[in-house]
Amino acid sequence: MDEERALYIVRAGEAGAIERVLRDYSDKHRATFKFESTDEDKRKKLCEGIFKVLLKDIPTTCQVSCLEVLRILSRDKKVLVPVTTKENMQILLRLAKLNESDDSLEKVSEFPVIVESLKCLCNIVFNSQMAQQLSLELNLAAKLCNLLRKCKDRKFINDIKCFDLRLLFVLSLLHTDIRSQLRYELQGLPLLTQILESAFSIKWTDEYESAIDHNGPPLSPQETDCAIEALKALFNVTVDSWKVHKESESHQFRVMAAVLRHCLLIVGPTEDKTEELHSNAVNLLSNVPVSCLDVLICPLTHEETAQEATTLDELPSDKTAEKETVLKSNTMVYNGMNMEAIHVLLNFMEKRIDKGSSYREGLTPVLSLLTECSRAHRNIRKFLKDQVLPPLRDVTNRPEVGSTVRNKLVRLMTHVDLGVKQIAAEFLFVLCKERVDSLLKYTGYGNAAGLLAARGLLAGGRGDNWYSEDEDTDTEEYKNAKPNINLITGHLEEPMPNPIDEMTEEQKEYEAMKLVNMLDKLSSTQSRQERRALENKGMIFESLSS
Repeated sequence: MDEERALYIVRAGEAGAIERVLRDYSDKHRATFKFESTDEDKRKKLCEGIFKVLLKDIPTTCQVSCLEVLRILSRDKKVLVPVTTKENMQILLRLAKLNESDDSLEKVSEFPVIVESLKCLCNIVFNSQMAQQLSLELNLAAKLCNLLRKCKDRKFINDIKCFDLRLLFVLSLLHTDIRSQLRYELQGLPLLTQILESAFSIKWTDEYESAIDHNGPPLSPQETDCAIEALKALFNVTVDSWKVHKESESHQFRVMAAVLRHCLLIVGPTEDKTEELHSNAVNLLSNVPVSCLDVLICPLTHEETAQEATTLDELPSDKTAEKETVLKSNTMVYNGMNMEAIHVLLNFMEKRIDKGSSYREGLTPVLSLLTECSRAHRNIRKFLKDQVLPPLRDVTNRPEVGSTVRNKLVRLMTHVDLGVKQIAAEFLFVLCKERVDSLLKYTGYGNAAGLLAARGLLAGGRGDNWYSEDEDTDTEEYKNAKPNINLITGHLEEPMPNPIDEMTEEQKEYEAMKLVNMLDKLSSTQSRQERRALENKGMIFESLSS
């Protein structure tokens, strides 16, 4: 009935009536995502009627109402089949200012129309294969990049940027050709990186270093949403960028990594938004060539040096409390390098472990990133080793028992998901410089057996990668306990009581005679293996009673 009434007014009414009836329809169906199949034809005709209205010279408010209803109806894939035409797509492109040749967006009154048009295009392109093909024909990606350039420095049009970026993400998700076009032809990498710089209001202090105000306000909701959409679009653009051959590309990836470092050190308006922001930054960092990830750490600034910040590597290994104090400060320092971003990644990883679900999607990207960073950059590996695998002192508990990061990662080494198990074990193995003896010390043989079997290292040795030869320093507590540590479980076990000690002489003689009688009963038909087993049992008993 709603569609029938709206369709009647759209076909025969004037602009004011059309606006009122469509506003009522929009208010009623704003949260509708599933539609009755019986009214499908009416919804198709309503879409066609709305496109005809949008061709007319109507007020801006009426245009917005038309587009709001079209956005709601475009959630139904079946409705889009007959209305997705080149002519209708061009109507939306015109309203979204994607066909404009001028270099400015001056009429603020038009902004709601632009935003609603972009929202409609997002739904239509995502839900319609015909619209996806028309997007290629109409060169939509280039038009979106042009619109971004018009508004990249205009903070008051964040909504336009946000939905422009979302549409770019959808297009690049659905078409590999558009990813390549964005990367090389449209210079999408520097353009989207600049959008992030604008969203974060970055001020550069050096080529790859930005000023961080730890006491500054959080990002606004609009800035956060815009940044998240830019991160997602950049992920698609750089998804195949593991190797860098040109110096110009290397520089651009380093700039992007520096922007992502800034992203990790700021917060959004809520804890959930901050986690979403950091999650997308982690995903994008996974696409950055590992050689460019050194910009995640940087030398201390002059101000930090003047304050004589205490570095972790200057502290003796037994100064645990002092190390923890340093880590709680704003500046995480190791070997003269600022490790704040790496510390944020480590905390992010631990939070994902603590969630206890969706490990493959939520945990493996950050674990993989930390593993590659540790393998390629010595300072990052040593810092993470200090945090994840500090010198052992208390070895009375199994490695998987407890609440430390090491305990949590060791538990993952026997996870049911093969991918999660492998990447957790690989991370710890790299922190141990791929030395089997070092890994076993922190995890126990039982937990590490899966990785060692896959690597062909069950008999010991080390991995294929080269690491510096600096040796770990064992604590006195570990050295004293080492002879009594069970290599399988990786922890100190109490000596087992000797059952012979509590026997009387008569009981000992009785048990000895039982063994003698069992040996006498062995016939020539019994296997050599059975005979040897009983003989061994006799020798064990003899050694216990001696």
